[in-house]
Amino acid sequence: MSAFMDHKIAFIGFGEAASAFVKGWNAPSDTIIMAYDIKGIHKDEVVRSAKENEYRTYNVTGCSTLCDAIRQADVIFSLVTADQASIVANLASKFISKESYFLDCNSCAPGTKRRNADILNDAGARYVDVAVMAPVHPRLHKTPVALSGDHAKAAQAILDSFDMNTYIVEGGVGASSSIKMIRSIMVKGFEALFSECVLAGRKAGVEEVVLESLDETYPGFDFKDKANYMLERSMTHGVRRASELREVVLSIEELGLQADMAHATVAWQQRIGDLQVKACEGENYQERADKVLRALAQDKGKS
Repeated sequence: MSAFMDHKIAFIGFGEAASAFVKGWNAPSDTIIMAYDIKGIHKDEVVRSAKENEYRTYNVTGCSTLCDAIRQADVIFSLVTADQASIVANLASKFISKESYFLDCNSCAPGTKRRNADILNDAGARYVDVAVMAPVHPRLHKTPVALSGDHAKAAQAILDSFDMNTYIVEGGVGASSSIKMIRSIMVKGFEALFSECVLAGRKAGVEEVVLESLDETYPGFDFKDKANYMLERSMTHGVRRASELREVVLSIEELGLQADMAHATVAWQQRIGDLQVKACEGENYQERADKVLRALAQDKGKS
């Protein structure tokens, strides 16, 4: 019998990570998987229909309320934007079943996770701090995830039965998130640095020379390829990344340090994400840079 038959699964937020997990699981058709996503109740019919089609593609039952999605579930994945994580935890605490596992997979500061844990554990749930430690594509459900907290080992047994790639981080709730947040200083900071460097280089007409020079200094890194990838990440996910980086700022400040670089990364990610410029498949970094530069010029002209 499939391990999925033993559980009723719910997703709060059904975006890139949630759909990647479900696709990778390839669970039997009678597996109970519920989902609640704000796009599924969006007032724009195009947005709403797109999410409904996504539910059908992955054999997921879309719900019109968070309560409907989680009230009977025993394994709940919270995968929302960082600024919504605490709101979701508070709402879920009102409807969650006793002893259900609440897997907080959101990119939040350790302090935020600990506050969420207090709320959910007080409601009788089993809260687990989960950090998704790499992009979900191409590895899907095999993407490494770190677990911490009192219920981490029990949750690990469930996720391992789903053939996921898990490991325990000792130290209680917040331990997994500390790794994720501090890692994001570098990962998301890279994207911001590439944006500033490539856009300035493109505007000055020297971007190729600059990137070729960097390849000589750091052989094997392939700066042009990385520039293309980094621009796409910020163009596609800049707003979400900015939200996550605000939690990174909190993480750094919780440690009594200055978060100057993280603050600057927030600004670049938000700026590019707000432009809503689509990165199309097959484009090179110069084409993407030109799109962003045009959008920045138009945005400046409006102000």
